[in-house]
Amino acid sequence: MIDRKHKLPLTRQAEVLKLSRSGLYYRHQPVSAADLAVMARIDRLHLDHPFAGSRMLRDMLNAEGVEIGREHVRTLMKKMGIEALYRRPNTSKPASGHKIYPYLLRDLKVDRPNQVWATDITYIQMARGFVYLVVVLDWYSRRVLSWRVSITLEVEPCLEAVEEALAKYGKPEIFNSDQGSQFTSTDFTGLLLKHGIQISMDGKGAWRDNVFVERLWRSVKYEEVYLKAYDSVSEARASIGRYLEDFYNGKRPHSSLDRKPPDQAYFEHQTQVTAA
Repeated sequence: MIDRKHKLPLTRQAEVLKLSRSGLYYRHQPVSAADLAVMARIDRLHLDHPFAGSRMLRDMLNAEGVEIGREHVRTLMKKMGIEALYRRPNTSKPASGHKIYPYLLRDLKVDRPNQVWATDITYIQMARGFVYLVVVLDWYSRRVLSWRVSITLEVEPCLEAVEEALAKYGKPEIFNSDQGSQFTSTDFTGLLLKHGIQISMDGKGAWRDNVFVERLWRSVKYEEVYLKAYDSVSEARASIGRYLEDFYNGKRPHSSLDRKPPDQAYFEHQTQVTAA
């Protein structure tokens, strides 16, 4: 789709095609079919057993007849952008040059849309490769406000998703993320601070701190990704987009929302506030 010889700048081509700019300069490193199969299995095991680290995942894979060592599992987990979800000591120590912000949502009553937004990024398997999905979620209504499918774990698609949500829906009071390097980068936190948004970050590896996004990943994967075998990035993007926007936001009922879909919970509350 991108024509490097075209007179239109690459960044403008990406904007027109709604592609992440980071993908313009990324050269995909091929992953063997064997590793892709193991990564697909790790993804399911991680979703079902989020507390499992590289040692436990190695043992689970070995028990299934997969010959693999702990270091190889660790390498694949890093490529997938996943880690065991549990609290660790010294979680407040930031990465080099990255500030870690405190978690602001504990005991906070979230009772309206745009009070708290959250974000995360996850691995998405395809028939012969993989991509990553990042979303911005409204904490109150569980509504996916924006999303991006990307071929890298870089910050750019995360920034694009936040910028789109801000342009369409205003701004939240608090924005929550994990401590991934994309979200602790000065580019990402600077964007939030520029808009006067309070920044909240999970305890490292503490899945309950961002539980609604973790529940979204389970829904996306079991109701969409694991039922498909995307042949291309464009097919993955289109199919995931239909799931998120048409089904998850528009039709899927949530027990915590009185069986309402996120769209209804989000816009109904907004209408009530306007009427009042």
